[in-house]
Formats: sequence, C-alpha cells, structure tokens
Amino acid sequence: MEKQAYEPRLQKLYREKVAPELKADFSYTSSMQIPRVTKIIVSMGVGEAVANKKFLESAAQEVTQITGQKAIKTRARKSIANFKIRQGQEIGVKVTLRGVRMYEFLDRLVNIALPRVKDFRGVNANAFDGHGNYSLGITEQIIFPEIDYDKIEQVTGMNIAVVTTAGTDAEAKSLLAKLGMPFRK
Repeated sequence: MEKQAYEPRLQKLYREKVAPELKADFSYTSSMQIPRVTKIIVSMGVGEAVANKKFLESAAQEVTQITGQKAIKTRARKSIANFKIRQGQEIGVKVTLRGVRMYEFLDRLVNIALPRVKDFRGVNANAFDGHGNYSLGITEQIIFPEIDYDKIEQVTGMNIAVVTTAGTDAEAKSLLAKLGMPFRK
C-alpha cells in the first residue's frame, strides 16, 4: 500500500484554486512568478522578563502551544538604560514556521483565532511593508483555543509577520485575501 503524504487544507486550496487565479489575474508567464507564503514569524516581547524570569518561561510555553513548534528566546541587541535592559539579556521569544506547520497556523489564525477577537471588523489592509510582507499585531494571546485561560500568567500581545515572495503589496494582498485573510473594508 502506498502511504499518502499529509497536505494541509490551506496548502491544497493554494495549489488547486489560489495559484491559478493569481496567475490569471496578474498574467504571469511562469508558475514560479506566482506569489506564495514562504514563512510566518510569531514573536512575543516580554519586557517584564527583566524583573521576573517566570514571565519569559510562561511566554515561551504559550508560543510553543500556539504554534506547535518550540519557541526560542531572543536577546537584547543593545543596552537601554531607561528600560533597565542590558545587552544580551533575554527579553522575548519567537518561532519561525515553514511548510506544513506554517499553513496549519495560518489556517487556525484566519478561521479560528481572528474571529474570536473582541469587536473584530477585519485586519488592517495597510500593514504591508512595501515588499509584499504583512505584519499583524495581536493584543491578547487568549484568542487562540490552545491557551487555557486559567493557566496564563498575564495577558500579553504578539506580533505575526507573514513573509511572501510577492514583489508588490497588491500581489501580496491578493494572495492573502484569497487564502481567507479578513481585511477591513
């Protein structure tokens, strides 16, 4: 018997529906010109980790639960006296998702987590960086169903960066909209 390889729902949608539509919309000559999502970076800055290391451990565990991949701790690049931060001190956590985990996370973000945000009217359509990458800030990590509300130390926000191969913001916006990203009208 031949074993079937697992393919996420969103990846299958991209391959069968979104890619041909983008090729027709932007009249690409090669299938390699079609924009695609290459990676998603989920990061959480924990400024309170300066005073209490327990917050950093808690944040690392929460990001690991949300993404399904172990989070790494990030260090301060330079000292900032006003914030009592020294160079090399651990002040945040991040995860870089690629492949199957990336598509699974994007699917859960778009279809489960974002609709759970209070007074949600859509994400900002102007949060592109000019090179086809999209950044999104979330104020509460409790919108993800993996997080147990009773076990969190404190409610913190996180940053999500979606990196695409699109050359322009219009191409990237079209790609993300076709993948289901709920942009504000």
